[in-house]
Amino acid sequence: MTLTLTVEGPRWRAHLESVAAAHPGLVPVAKGNGYGFTLGRLARKTQWLAERGHDVRTLAVGTYDELPEVAQRWDGDLLVLTPWRPWVPLPEPALARRLVHTVSRVADLRDLLHLDPTARIVLERMTSMRRHGMAARELWEAGDLLRKHPGARIEGLALHLPLGQGGHVGEVTRLVNDYVGAEIPSHHAPSVWVSHLTDAELTTLRAQYGDFTFRPRIGTGLWLGERAALRVTATVLDVHPVERGDAFGYRGRTAPKSGHVLVVSGGTAHGIGLEAPTGEQSIKARAATLARGGMDAVGFVRSPYSIDGKQRLFAEPPHMQASMLFLPHGARVPEVGEDVDVRVRYTATAFDRVDIAG
Repeated sequence: MTLTLTVEGPRWRAHLESVAAAHPGLVPVAKGNGYGFTLGRLARKTQWLAERGHDVRTLAVGTYDELPEVAQRWDGDLLVLTPWRPWVPLPEPALARRLVHTVSRVADLRDLLHLDPTARIVLERMTSMRRHGMAARELWEAGDLLRKHPGARIEGLALHLPLGQGGHVGEVTRLVNDYVGAEIPSHHAPSVWVSHLTDAELTTLRAQYGDFTFRPRIGTGLWLGERAALRVTATVLDVHPVERGDAFGYRGRTAPKSGHVLVVSGGTAHGIGLEAPTGEQSIKARAATLARGGMDAVGFVRSPYSIDGKQRLFAEPPHMQASMLFLPHGARVPEVGEDVDVRVRYTATAFDRVDIAG
């Protein structure tokens, strides 16, 4: 009676190892809902990759609040991707020694060094994504400040690049040159902690900057890159025959024709029916959005649940932990207790159970 993510264990683990082998200096990203797997499970799997001999020394989380979920399951360094702000309390000393802060403003750098002169820091440079980061002039200010704090441990430069905007080599070259020009002090060879570079771009940049270590931060491509190893299912909880005009559901809707109403596991508490913007701008995507809006207006909305390979319609908006589907007359009616397939956005779904088979 659950919404279940079933993982084909050997195939998934082989994919994780292939990504780690192809990306020396890999920084796995475990944030949010843990890409559907949970943060704790991803931390344990990162530990497994390191113990298998892969070059994985740092695990990245999204926020400081996520640290407790992973710190006891992974014994290496921890990078927080969200930039530190003065209202964020610093952790206890044992964790602080493992923690790498992202700093994106000179004022915050000054405050952090006042609180912890030995803090480990990556400086975030503003990219064309324009989310967080310092301008070139601010990097120079940061360099001047850091030269007055020799106890600080500067771990390098952080770059968060946009998706789908063409090649990034030119932009990264300019930003790394800004970092070099700012003469940021460092006790060891600096690293570039970067998201959303292709393998070819990483190869080019590593050859161009032989004295830098490039550390690719990878989340989706690592954990969700082998979709064929993942299957999401929901349990059929109840089946009710209906005739045209029969009322059902919270809102007293009526059946448009004869068929069955199916009650299946999975609802808004799991993320079912809560659609996030995709950013897709193609004409086809816009047409699909308009079509969904028209279906919604007359009470027909396609659900993510599939029966015998065909997506079925919601009978009404999902409930908190269950959903009602309409199955027209003539379609095969599944038995109570049968599992049906569900198509979900993993980063927005909370599963009742994650089963790793094998």
